[in-house]
Amino acid sequence: MAKSKASVPIGVFDSGIGGLTVVRALKRVLPNEDIIYLGDTARVPYGIKSPESITRFAVEDTRFLINRKVKLVIVACHTVSSVCLPELKKNFSVPILGVIAPGARAALAATKNRRIGVIGTQATIMAGTYERVIREVARQEKLGSDVEIVAKSTPLFVPLVEEGWVDNDIAILVAKSYLLSFQDEGIDTLLLGCTHYPLLKSMMKRVLKKVTLVDSATATAREAKKILAETGICRNQNRKPNYRFYLSDLTPNFMEIGKRFLGEPIPFVLRASIAE
Repeated sequence: MAKSKASVPIGVFDSGIGGLTVVRALKRVLPNEDIIYLGDTARVPYGIKSPESITRFAVEDTRFLINRKVKLVIVACHTVSSVCLPELKKNFSVPILGVIAPGARAALAATKNRRIGVIGTQATIMAGTYERVIREVARQEKLGSDVEIVAKSTPLFVPLVEEGWVDNDIAILVAKSYLLSFQDEGIDTLLLGCTHYPLLKSMMKRVLKKVTLVDSATATAREAKKILAETGICRNQNRKPNYRFYLSDLTPNFMEIGKRFLGEPIPFVLRASIAE
């Protein structure tokens, strides 16, 4: 049974296309796995919606992927991960993994001086989810309660990434405005709390030279590999994987922006009817 289940895809969904950075990390960490990606571009952004609407959208997104026989669902959306992940886990039998806890664990593993910075969109930072989860993980794994967390919203990073301005003078100026204060806070680790932000890592390293950057997309991919290995459903044989990409609204610039996030051209995209 486990052997047959190993051959089915991993499912990934996000409210938009930022979750393609998680797909990019999965391709690197789990190169033999088939992947189905769903971007709910017709209803993006989720962050401004009510918890009830977010939960309804997330249930529909998860059901869409499960109807395509996935063996693991990765919620590559910080809003859903913070609002209704327990609800999804309660209602579906397949393993479901969010992006917040893996990033929190990776940041705790990386820090030496117990001072962690967190950046994200305004909605993510105002919710305080990362601070809460970092402290919960530290307590559960007996890593102590002395960790200090400095959180800051960095909303301009999202349009910079979508515009492709990831390493020019404007991006450097914005990054310095946002990030240099972290040096005064004495952090040694910065957690990138948005799926857009991995594209800015090289530029951020130029601003914060002595700070370890923790990418929640990579941390999530590594945790996905661990889950698949522990449940015996990892696809280990060398093979050419199959990737399918669905959007609920085919935006005109998706192929261009999607290539930026995925790191390579997307061959084709299918339109998804999510509330099926």
